[in-house]
Amino acid sequence: MSSITVEGLTKRFGETVALDDVSFEVPEGEFVIVLGVSGSGKSTLLRCMNGLETPTEGEIRIGDTPVDEPRPDIAMIFQQHNIIAQMNAYSNALTGSLNRNTFLDSLFQRQSEEDKLQALDALDTVGLLDEAQQNAQQMSGGQQQRVGIARALVQDPTILLADEPVASLDPGSSQQVMGYLRTAAADRGLTAVISLHQVNLARKFGERFIGLRDGKKVFDGYRDEFDMDVIDDIYGDIDTEGMFAPDGEADDGPGSSGGSDDASTKRATGGGMGQ
Repeated sequence: MSSITVEGLTKRFGETVALDDVSFEVPEGEFVIVLGVSGSGKSTLLRCMNGLETPTEGEIRIGDTPVDEPRPDIAMIFQQHNIIAQMNAYSNALTGSLNRNTFLDSLFQRQSEEDKLQALDALDTVGLLDEAQQNAQQMSGGQQQRVGIARALVQDPTILLADEPVASLDPGSSQQVMGYLRTAAADRGLTAVISLHQVNLARKFGERFIGLRDGKKVFDGYRDEFDMDVIDDIYGDIDTEGMFAPDGEADDGPGSSGGSDDASTKRATGGGMGQ
């Protein structure tokens, strides 16, 4: 496991200030959800944490080591899955081992037996072991995102980042993907930072919450502090009616989410490929 320190992080794109003096620490093994409207700085924060963007000012450290480029111990899950549609779930998951194998070995699937077993284990973790040989293009949006999670787990990270991982999914699939994310992080002892804009999902699955507004950190706290006043501070004048789940109970994982990628879920949501 690894801790994360964000210290005085500022990121400018020309005259636009995407992040403005943001600081926080994430202890080893914590599951953090970053909230904010589009343009609040969530994606920029995660890209800086992953080494995909260079801070204008400030620093990000994993343990005692500054992050100045992408690293194999930090896995990133993107909103659009970024998996290869023509490959099956197993082959997509196996690409998570690219950092440990040559291009030719990866091309001809000459990875070690350990890597191959790790890919199967990761698919099992996200409930897709039985679909290992199914082509990604035949899967629902929720299943494709779960393949993306499996690929990230095969990377063997200590830190898991996810940028709006359920933004394009229907409600049932969104809950299921979030459940698998939290379960995978807990089972493997990963430090996780997930960006969302859906307050109900955040409250259902989150432990700690960081709120961004106009690039500034406006909240950093835990479930007992995360109330409607905090949500108003994060979202401002946006109507948040219906975005807040009144029950304060966290979900126990994918088995209790009440949603699935089976036929009944698809009938209820209109297909399961996202909205």
